[in-house]
Amino acid sequence: MTDQWVFKSETYDNCNCAVNCGCQFNLPSTYGYCQSAFVGNVVEGHFNDTPLAGLNWAGLYKWPGEIAEGNGQRQIIIDERANDAQRIALETIISGEACAPFSSFFAVFASTCSEFFETLFLPIDLEANFELRTARVDIPGVVRSSGTPIINAFNGQPFHIGLARPSGSCEFTYAEIGLGTTTVTGCIEMAFEDSWAHYCVHHFNQDGLIRG
Repeated sequence: MTDQWVFKSETYDNCNCAVNCGCQFNLPSTYGYCQSAFVGNVVEGHFNDTPLAGLNWAGLYKWPGEIAEGNGQRQIIIDERANDAQRIALETIISGEACAPFSSFFAVFASTCSEFFETLFLPIDLEANFELRTARVDIPGVVRSSGTPIINAFNGQPFHIGLARPSGSCEFTYAEIGLGTTTVTGCIEMAFEDSWAHYCVHHFNQDGLIRG
């Protein structure tokens, strides 16, 4: 029987691109390579009979060139509070192993990676405010990140940008856009400052992205 699951996460993502991330606009990346850190909180979810709501997770990705060119690296981090069944469930979902081919960004990204580091189980401290476009992440020894709104240079006020993806996306249908600064250490080393950040709801099941 096919696994039945739902994964609905409020997610903060910071990547190395400028504020026109090629992934979202069908353009090349800003610098010719891609690096990204996703951190989220599962607000609704289950994997068969295993509940997932309330747990945090992270996905770290690094490609030497464009994502589509492959040879990427991936590391998954799962909330240390998860029990054994929840750890297996979240790792299965985030690995892109339990959905239709290419139906979620987890599956798409997995297909472009050739090096998969051991999953870590750590405390994940995440504070994200979608309305204000602010975030703070601390995963001890691995990830530190902060998110801020884009500031209007003319009046000094937060500059509000939203990105709607009515079709064609395997990741989200709407995101709030801001800036982020991230440092990652350990198996995947990367750092970027005042670069593209988005705040979105990742809503998937075994068939892929759930719209609406």
